[in-house]
Amino acid sequence: MNTKQLINELNLKILTEGDLERDITDCYIGDLLSWVMGRAPMDSVWLTVMGNINSIAVATLADVSCILLVENAALDNDAKAKAEAVGVTILQSEENSYSLAVKINKLIS
Repeated sequence: MNTKQLINELNLKILTEGDLERDITDCYIGDLLSWVMGRAPMDSVWLTVMGNINSIAVATLADVSCILLVENAALDNDAKAKAEAVGVTILQSEENSYSLAVKINKLIS
């Protein structure tokens, strides 16, 4: 599955657009940035409420496919600008992490 397919399947809102053809092979949930940085699998969709500029750095270092802001978590302007500059895809959903992770697991399994 790629990012574009995930967007379509889960009806996600695109906040910033990077490589929508990038493969998604895993899902990771976490809000503690230092924890995510060392544990999020490469090519995963990262589910979080952290919409600040530090999350963009973590997404880049962890090499995740995209960030998915859950429960309509906000993306601040600095983070949006940085994500656009470095090509990080950020998506948004009103659903919670658990519901999304269950759906993502079914899609990528």
